[in-house]
Amino acid sequence: MRRSLLMLFVIALAIPSVFVDSTPAAPDCRVVEDFKKAKLGEFPPDWKGRKDAAKEIYIVHEEDGLRFLRATARSHGIQAAKQLDWDLQAYPVLAWSWRPLEFPGGADERKPKANDSVLAVYAVFPHSPVSAKTLKYIWSAVVPRDTRLSHTKGLTQLAVLRSGTVARGDWIEERVDVRADYKKYFREDEVPKPAGIAVLTDSEDTKSVASGDYTNFRICRE
Repeated sequence: MRRSLLMLFVIALAIPSVFVDSTPAAPDCRVVEDFKKAKLGEFPPDWKGRKDAAKEIYIVHEEDGLRFLRATARSHGIQAAKQLDWDLQAYPVLAWSWRPLEFPGGADERKPKANDSVLAVYAVFPHSPVSAKTLKYIWSAVVPRDTRLSHTKGLTQLAVLRSGTVARGDWIEERVDVRADYKKYFREDEVPKPAGIAVLTDSEDTKSVASGDYTNFRICRE
């Protein structure tokens, strides 16, 4: 499961990308996914899952006019990904909203045998013909906020944005400076153009159930 995101984006690079233009007159933020074009009750058409089971885990829902992607993982750890080509110089910040519903029982992202998260968002970068580099932003039940971890032999750099279960059921907006984080976490001055974004609601290691929602992905100037 830990290599599935890398292979997913190797495959995704072969399909047409969504190109986000950047012009001087562009607004501060641009919506790159709000699921308004997707059909309710279905997997979003411009996303990919490495396994067919992803289409059962990630389903578009709507509440009070808000469209979102609901993830319900039962002993699964399968990502859903959207290829997205954007200019980090013009739009270094990735923003989105997420809502935790059910935390995987016994999860602790510091432990290899309990490495599950209710919510995770990735910024994905090309690395080699068979791998990718990823910045992984998570909501953890137990790992303290601002904790940094390294997985997949250093190719995945993980940052805990939220910790704890008190806000279960609440929408929270996040903003991360992807460009600055790439330089800091990978210790590189040159930042490649991202290949896309991905989400993961994961309960494979704990053999439990995890559920959460994602929406309103944007790229922003600051």
